Amino acid sequence: MSEKSEEPMLQFFTYAHLKPELQPISAKFAEIADYIANLLPRNPERSVSLRKLLEAKDCAVRAALYKPEEKSK
Repeated sequence: MSEKSEEPMLQFFTYAHLKPELQPISAKFAEIADYIANLLPRNPERSVSLRKLLEAKDCAVRAALYKPEEKSK
């Protein structure tokens, strides 16, 4: 992530702690978060965009971990 922005929300887009198979999923969201934080002026709408991006990232990672329920016979 870029050092240009002092956006606290970027701390939630780190991915080195994730399992290797989950890192590429999270990395794309980190790229976009960094882009937003450095492109847009700091204001409430930028914060909302990062928060919603964080929600989307969390959902994508959970989708990769998803295991369908086994149907009982």
